[in-house]
Amino acid sequence: MPLSEDEQRILRQIEEQLQRDPTFGREMHHHRASSRRSVVITAIAAVVCLGLSVLLLSVSPYLAFVAFLGAVAAVVFAERHVRSLGEAGFNHFSESVRSRLGGSSGRNRPNN
Repeated sequence: MPLSEDEQRILRQIEEQLQRDPTFGREMHHHRASSRRSVVITAIAAVVCLGLSVLLLSVSPYLAFVAFLGAVAAVVFAERHVRSLGEAGFNHFSESVRSRLGGSSGRNRPNN
């Protein structure tokens, strides 16, 4: 379906703005990289807090509960970072994690 004249005009304006601002692509790449890093850090923090809450059960149930709340907070932050990545960014992120861990990326699986 061809673009209308108005849509073509808007697209030309966007292209001109992108040509005037060469740092735009670098800024977007840096934002994505920091979001991926944030997902990994918050996921690790959630696992650590869960392990800590299990270990603290023998010491004090109140401390274990505080550690559990920390794990819940980390999961909430991780979920927000995943949403900021978007579906395509998260799919790329999960494929890169699978390849680093030696798993298959799911591309070779037959469709049922």
